[in-house]
Amino acid sequence: MNSEHPTITRFRADHASRGGTGEVVILPDSVHTAALAAEALGCEVGAIANSLLFDADGAPVLILTSGAHRVDTAKVAADLSVGKLRRATPEFVREHTGQVIGGVSPIGHPAPIPTYLDPWLRRYDVVWAAAGHPAAVFSTTYDELAAMTGASEVEVA
Repeated sequence: MNSEHPTITRFRADHASRGGTGEVVILPDSVHTAALAAEALGCEVGAIANSLLFDADGAPVLILTSGAHRVDTAKVAADLSVGKLRRATPEFVREHTGQVIGGVSPIGHPAPIPTYLDPWLRRYDVVWAAAGHPAAVFSTTYDELAAMTGASEVEVA
């Protein structure tokens, strides 16, 4: 009997279909912040790719940013030519990703979401991101993450 959470199972299927090569790791505890994930994985916080969903006037925008950065929402909104980027509510996140805050993965959503990638993540040979659940992460590279998500680069800070 498979006791894996359904969001992790969906993530694994989407990851495989996109040619993902990284390892999925289920941690003993929830790692809903970049600092907790980095501590659990023994890596720098900057190597954690946070998947942050924003509400751009009712439309979802996903920004994959280094755990070492905070997103300057005014700057990024101007760069993307959207009126305003607001932190999404938990309901908005679940509606658009099928996942919960703290476990949002860069892929595996019910429908495509415009996605942007922090070029700072290029500094790391291995990048870790959420795998659809707050206790699940996966390893990848900047180039693989860009290829799997179709993300455009955006300077977030």
